[in-house]
Amino acid sequence: MKSNAAIAEISQPYAQALLSIAQSQNLTEEVGVDARTFLGLLTGSQELNNFLGNPFVKPENKKNLLKQLLGEGVNPYLRNFLLLLVDRRRIAFLEPILQQYLALLRQLNQTVLAEITSAVSLTEAQQQAITEKVIALTKAAKVELETKIDSELIGGVIIKVGSQVIDASLRGQLRRLSLRLSSN
Repeated sequence: MKSNAAIAEISQPYAQALLSIAQSQNLTEEVGVDARTFLGLLTGSQELNNFLGNPFVKPENKKNLLKQLLGEGVNPYLRNFLLLLVDRRRIAFLEPILQQYLALLRQLNQTVLAEITSAVSLTEAQQQAITEKVIALTKAAKVELETKIDSELIGGVIIKVGSQVIDASLRGQLRRLSLRLSSN
């Protein structure tokens, strides 16, 4: 099992290198879009993660799979970067590397990531309202929303921006009420 510190130690320089390449070619946003897409593929497929992380699978097989998955539509710099990760035996760290790249890109663009957990999917108007509140709270230039649905919340939302958590969920309100009642 890899520790978070070791993963960060390995993923940080690779993410910075990818950002440096993207900046030199004025392709930071394009690489960011491709990275988000590929990250979605990775999080949606445990089999893909297992295949790429398996040390017994030949590097050529991993490269062939990556080429097939990426096709011609993906940025060639990102494709070459992923193939380099296979050569360097770092492809198992692809997910944290791409996440770190997106974090560096947000930092570069003065964008904050707001993780929203709600009981039901949010409407466009609700997402816009949350975006405006987060901008007012953080003074960031832009906000990137990452939404999740958790039916156990009953109602309301939980907003996490960095280390700050705003729990406006019904479950959170009931928990706080329970704590107040039990302390009396």
